[in-house]
Amino acid sequence: MWFWFSIIALLCWSGSDLFSKIGCREANDKTAHLKMVMAVGIVMGLHACFEIFVNGVEINMQIIMTYLPVSLLYIISMAMGYIGLRYIELSISSPICNSSGALVAIATIAMSGIGDMNAWQLAAIALVAVGVVALGITEATEDDELRAARQAEGNRKYAKSFLALALPVAYCLLDAAGTFADNRVLETLTAQAFDSGRFATLDECTKQVAASANCAYELTFLFAAVVCFVYVVLIRRDRLIPKREAPKYLGAVCETAGQFAYIYAIADTEHLAMSAPIISSYCAASVLWSRLFLKEKLSWKHYAMIALVVVGIAIMG
Repeated sequence: MWFWFSIIALLCWSGSDLFSKIGCREANDKTAHLKMVMAVGIVMGLHACFEIFVNGVEINMQIIMTYLPVSLLYIISMAMGYIGLRYIELSISSPICNSSGALVAIATIAMSGIGDMNAWQLAAIALVAVGVVALGITEATEDDELRAARQAEGNRKYAKSFLALALPVAYCLLDAAGTFADNRVLETLTAQAFDSGRFATLDECTKQVAASANCAYELTFLFAAVVCFVYVVLIRRDRLIPKREAPKYLGAVCETAGQFAYIYAIADTEHLAMSAPIISSYCAASVLWSRLFLKEKLSWKHYAMIALVVVGIAIMG
């Protein structure tokens, strides 16, 4: 099931990219990134309540605090990504941000070795990693005239700046740290739960721990949303305009669905080096959505890199 959970996360998170970009791109809305955090936190909080009160997922302060470092890494990285969407095209930011999966795969292999992975699996990891990284490099080194033509067609103009690239890079590093820590924390929580003797099988234990960890993350995001609401609405007294906020909430729904699938995908620790690159390749879909809906122009190099990622995913599946 790890493969299908990874694909679901890929599709949902690419949709979240699109709607988040639409919701955060207005230059005159200086708190758009905080409003985006509010939207994601509210939707995730609602989902956490459903999981806890309807599905009976176990949650307590110990689980929340154990998972807190991972939650903070993800939330801070996402906030930085939302800020970056104001300064740079989605087709540039998404590939840079999502090089994190390639970093996780490389780190996992470096620390644990290749194990029993065969040549096809290693080739698939290489294809996805190279495709994602090269897609970001293609965008970042694009000719100024081609960039100007793309921006003219999309009716959005962005100036090259250190901040525009630094924010996606910061997201990449923090998200990679979060993914790597995520796997380690889930292993710890699973071992503690299984040793308690409450579960008949390790598989059952793994699923329950994954659900609890996801709820812990969502409740932490809800707390972040409350903090943002206090600052944006009560202190700054910014207005929440429904037309502007709607894309944010669509992005939040996609983000929450993607997170739900993601937590189960990486819970299968034996396939982390495979699931992480698949999930990180959602930037390929994001680049396509940016062309179709945001009118960001692509070159043949973009399509070549996207093809590498798609082939890699097909081999993994």
